[in-house]
Amino acid sequence: MQHCFVIPVYNHPHYLAALTAHLNVFQLPIIMVNDGSNAECTAVLRSLAADNPLLDLVEHEVNQGKGGAVMTGLQHAYKKGYSHALQLDSDGQHDWNDIQCFLDASKQHPEAMVIGQPVFDATVPKKRLYGRYATHIWVWINSLSFEIKDSMCGFRVYPLAQTVKVLNSAKFQPRMGFDSEILVRLKWENVHFVNVPTRVIYPEDGISHFNVWRDNLGMARAHSRLLGGMLLRLPKLLYYKVKG
Repeated sequence: MQHCFVIPVYNHPHYLAALTAHLNVFQLPIIMVNDGSNAECTAVLRSLAADNPLLDLVEHEVNQGKGGAVMTGLQHAYKKGYSHALQLDSDGQHDWNDIQCFLDASKQHPEAMVIGQPVFDATVPKKRLYGRYATHIWVWINSLSFEIKDSMCGFRVYPLAQTVKVLNSAKFQPRMGFDSEILVRLKWENVHFVNVPTRVIYPEDGISHFNVWRDNLGMARAHSRLLGGMLLRLPKLLYYKVKG
C-alpha cells in the first residue's frame, strides 16, 4: 500500500502553509490541485511546491469545480502508482489531528472507501446542516444502503484502483455534487465503506465557494441521474444485499 494526500485548492491561501507543514510529518506524497485560483493563492501554492520535495502541484488554468479538481488529483495519483489517496479540504474545516485515524482505517481495510462522519459544533450554519440530511436521504435511496453515513464530508480515503475504474465509467457532476455521486457509484460496485467520526468546524474567517443555485441544481440533476441508474441496476444491487 502506498498512500498519498490529494488536496483540492481554490482561493484558500490562509491555511496552506500550516496544512503542508502538518502533512510533512507523515512523509507521504502531497498532491495539491490548483483549481484556477487567483494570483495570491497561486503564488502561495507555487512557493510551497518549490520548497517542498513532497509536494506535487497540478494546476488547472481555469476553475473546474471541486469535483473536477478532486478527479484530476485522483487520476494523477493513480498514474503515479499510489494505491490510496487521502482527500482533505484546504479551508480549515477538517481536524488534521484525525489524519492518522483515517490512514489506520484504510490500512486495516485496504479495499474499503474510508469516509468522514462529521461531528459538528455550534459553528455549523443550520441551513447547511439541514441541507445535508436531504442529500443523505437521496444517497441512501440511490445506493440502497445506509452504509454511507455522510456523503458530503471531504475528509476521506479513496482506494484508487476501484475509484479510477468508476471515474472512467461515467460522466460526473464536476462541482459540489461529486462528493456524493462518487460514493453512490462506488457502492453500486459493492465497495465496502468505513465511517470515521471526525470533528468539523466552520472557521469565522472561512471562505465558502458553495453557490446555492448552481450547486443545488447540479446536485439535484446528479441525484436524478443516480436514481435512474439505481433502478437499472436494481437486480444487481439486491443480489449484493442478499449475498451480504
